[in-house]
This record gives sequence, C-alpha cells and structure tokens, in this order.
Amino acid sequence: MASNQTLMAGHDDALPPADRLEPEMNFEKSLNRLGILQGTSPAMEQLYQQVERVAATDATVLLVGESGTGKEVIANAIHQSSARSEQAFVAVNCGAIPAHLIEAALFGHEKGSFTGAVRQHIGYFEHASHGTLFLDEITEMPVDMQVKLLRVLESGTFLRVGGDEEVKVDVRLLAATNRDLDVAVKDGSLRADLMYRLAVFPIRIPPLRERGADIELLAQHFLDLLNEKENAKKVFSRASLDVIRSYSWPGNVRELKNVVHRAFILATDTLNIEDCISDLSTKKPTEHEGYLNFFVGTPLADAQKEIILATLKHYSGNKRLTAEALGISLKTLYNRLKEY
Repeated sequence: MASNQTLMAGHDDALPPADRLEPEMNFEKSLNRLGILQGTSPAMEQLYQQVERVAATDATVLLVGESGTGKEVIANAIHQSSARSEQAFVAVNCGAIPAHLIEAALFGHEKGSFTGAVRQHIGYFEHASHGTLFLDEITEMPVDMQVKLLRVLESGTFLRVGGDEEVKVDVRLLAATNRDLDVAVKDGSLRADLMYRLAVFPIRIPPLRERGADIELLAQHFLDLLNEKENAKKVFSRASLDVIRSYSWPGNVRELKNVVHRAFILATDTLNIEDCISDLSTKKPTEHEGYLNFFVGTPLADAQKEIILATLKHYSGNKRLTAEALGISLKTLYNRLKEY
C-alpha cells in the first residue's frame, strides 16, 4: 500500500494579487478536496482540473511524465478523490518484478502450481479489488503479459497461475510510463491495443522545469518540513535561490527534494544548493528525451559542440541527417567533428 506524499506546495509568502484572491481561494478549496496536491503554476492548475474530472469516473487513466515528476502521487490523488477512496490503493512497479514472476504477482497462484508454491497466493489484482491498482512503468511489462492484462481489462476476470477457476474482480486501473508512447509502440515495448485501452483518459504530468515559480515554492516547502522535523531554522543562501530558479532539474521533484535534503544535512545555518548539484561544477548541459538544457552563461562554442554531438547521437551517427537537421553543410559538420 503506497503512502500519501506531498508533491507540490504553496507558500504563505506567495499571495495572489487582490483581484485574483477570491478565485484563487475557491481553487484552493478545490485542491483541499484532493487532499495531497497543492500548487499555483498554470501547468499544475490544468493537471488538478484533469485529476478532479477523471477521479469522479471509473475510467482507466494513463499517466505520462518524466522520472521524478510524481506519477504515483497523482495516481494516489485520483484514488483519494474517487468513490473508491475507502478501499485499497495498490501500487506496483512493473520494472521491479522479474519477467517470470510477474504473472503470479499480478494474478496470484494456486498451491503446487510451480516449485516453491506451497500455498495459494493472492495477487495484486485481488488485493486491489473494489479499489485502485496502479501499474507504474507499464512499458517494462513483458509483451506476453500485456496480452493477458488487456484480456483482464476487457473481461474483468483472470485465472491464477495453476488454476482453472476464473476469478472476477472489480478494480480501477491506473498506469504510468516515463516513455514517449509512440516510440514505445514502435519499438515493441508497448502493444498498441493495450495503449489505446489504457489511455481512455491520458494525463501528461509536466516536468519541474515547466512549473515556473512552483520550483522555488517546492524547495521552500521541503526545507520547512526538514526544519520542523529537526527543530531548526535553516535558510537558503541567495545564490541557492538563483540556482533553484535556473537549474533545469532533470530529475524533477525527486531530485529537488533530495538536493534540498543533502544541502540541509551539510548546512550549519545557510543551505548552499550549488554545492550539492554535481552538474554545476562542470556546467555540462542535461539531456532527456530529445531535449538539451543549458546553464545561463554556457560558452557559445561549448553549447554548439553539445548540440552537434547530441544531434549526431539522435540520428545514430548518420552525418547526412545530422547536417540536414542542423542546417549546415556536410563538410562543415565533418570539420566540427574533426575539431572535437
């Protein structure tokens, strides 16, 4: 059973303008109904509205977002805001279960069905009956299991491993992935028919870099929690606040929380975030799913080099396609690569 977590947080100092105060307060009441979500950025407001609308239904939801954005937290919010909130919320990481064990883990097994099966075992689907089952990293599930999962979604029944009696369950399914859906389907890690069945209501969770002022508010929220826990009064240095605002946070909320915690441990009175992010010492850009994020002040020559090399990698070393994508001649590309 997954525990509730705080993903997004507001701050007392971040009051809305007077002409927006009443709508903002109404929206805050809406967030209170969700129980575990708070935030102010437009991207998150849109997410909240989607969560509230789909939570009132029994629709299957596919959450798509980068690692560390809080997909399980959003899934939990959907569950907590639904009519199933008093029942179980069961979270399963498909990538953490060995392929030969995942069927028994999901559907259970009968006594004697395989070596070591000394008693009947109830799987995750039955544990989540009348509640919500959250399957994270769905693209890590073996393709043959995806076929069986699709059948369960269509019929609401399954067989335990080694069993011949159908088990019927009433489970709401939520799934998540950090991969591009089209790419996952094309490379065969996600069946197209399962994707369409899961994505009855797809929700994109924005990365932290798209959340504007929420980043600083979240950092302060994590610091407040640590100060309260340790009975301390530590604060961020001014340079730390600049870093928090400008860094791309490729690890998203999870990275921010861990960096604040690390800086808190090292600090006597003032946190120095810049000492806890290794990328800052080298000024290297971060790359994630086809995007490059540079620090302000990166030398132009260094930025150009990283863009060329990343594009070449994207096109699997094809220099002609790389040159075309960059808008330069093949000769120029060869000259640059020779320099590098």
